[in-house]
Amino acid sequence: MEYIIRVQRGISVENSWQIVRRYSDFDLLNNSLQIAGLSLPLPPKKLIGNMDREFIAERQKGLQNYLNVITTNHILSNCELVKKFLDPNNYSANYTEIALQQVSMFFRSEPKWEVVEPLKDIGWRIRKKYFLMKIKNQPKERLVLSWADLGPDKYLSDKDFQCLIKLLPSCLHPYIYRVTFATANESSALLIRMFNDKGTLKDLIYKAKPKDPFLKKYCNPKKIQGLELQQIKTYGRQILEVLKFLHDKGFPYGHLHASNVMLDGDTCRLLDLENSLLGLPSFYRSYFSQFRKINTLESMDVHSFGHLLYEMTYGRPPDSVPVDSFPPAPSMAVVAVLESTLSCEACKNGMPTVSRLLQMPLFSDVLLTTSEKPQFKTLKSNNDLCPLSFSFSLFAVFSRACTILNVNFRDVRFTSSSSASASASTSTTSSSLASCEPRGAYTAPAPGCERCEPRGLTQLHPEFPKGNFEESRNL
Repeated sequence: MEYIIRVQRGISVENSWQIVRRYSDFDLLNNSLQIAGLSLPLPPKKLIGNMDREFIAERQKGLQNYLNVITTNHILSNCELVKKFLDPNNYSANYTEIALQQVSMFFRSEPKWEVVEPLKDIGWRIRKKYFLMKIKNQPKERLVLSWADLGPDKYLSDKDFQCLIKLLPSCLHPYIYRVTFATANESSALLIRMFNDKGTLKDLIYKAKPKDPFLKKYCNPKKIQGLELQQIKTYGRQILEVLKFLHDKGFPYGHLHASNVMLDGDTCRLLDLENSLLGLPSFYRSYFSQFRKINTLESMDVHSFGHLLYEMTYGRPPDSVPVDSFPPAPSMAVVAVLESTLSCEACKNGMPTVSRLLQMPLFSDVLLTTSEKPQFKTLKSNNDLCPLSFSFSLFAVFSRACTILNVNFRDVRFTSSSSASASASTSTTSSSLASCEPRGAYTAPAPGCERCEPRGLTQLHPEFPKGNFEESRNL
């Protein structure tokens, strides 16, 4: 028995396709997802009577529910396994091999570096790969190399893009994790940073090991517990300070989440400034892209800060956004900030500024002591404009792209034709964005398994396939 699944990306009916999957394909996917530690509702196997019409109808409902669960899980829906299952044509490339080729070319010109081991699947992006490194004459020192392909929102010229990437090691700030080395070509970027065995803020919250795969670390934490109030206040203030610094410099960030905040003792340091230059989609893109009032990079960062603050407070992400009511928190000052960034009213009317958040009681009395002087070098381009300045003028373009280019697998639906006639066909008239019908020796009556997904957490937003890039970049 085979199932024909219709998948649609975004709101356009024309941007849809069909794939054929057997139950064994679902079983293989489910086995691969076991690393996440979740109990997923895959219907059980049945060896005898598995062609019975009633059984087929029941299995349809079960498989529909299974797909609903994995596509409404924000982490599972972004993983390579699910994307390849639903969109095999656009996700058929071996990005680990591509990354290794690029890294090998880099080592030809930079022989002092040496790969210790690949850090497989430690991040959520398909087209971003990590390797543990060392310097040959300093064998005990460990570094991390990250390689990333270009994303759909790249807006700089190739020349300015490469120059800005190479300037990142000169960016100094007490709350930015320093880049040791950076280089880029016309299609990707490669950066090296010091390896921190303490991991990120998300590793602290989830009590995870930094080298473990992303699915294993964060899908199903063994213990859900938020941070202490003083940690929330200090870390939150540090993150807001560096966001304000970047916004004042006109540098677009747009990639704030707990995995992009490195912990160095009691200090938070922001990671992955290169993501916005590469044009990569944000981790929280499917959330803020549905709200018209979240239409600038500052408002995106503020909304993302709300997600991060929720995670620091409760030890887990919100079940859905907007958040109707907040659980008890260590302080009402925490709830006040959460309400200003994640509530229905905030999402409808707009986000506060970073400066406004810094003035709120939760952060206003936090004393920061640092002697490191911020430094942000600039570069003159051919038109005598600093890219860091004219990137700010493209704020609206970048923000518009983040909203228009939201790409989602929102649902998968099963339908079936009647067995009364071999030529009978099924007409599907619903708002579901995917449909599936079994095909085989027997067919089952349509189970009416239809579901319209609410927006927000339930949306699956893959990184945009290469085939869709060029038109997107021209917006």
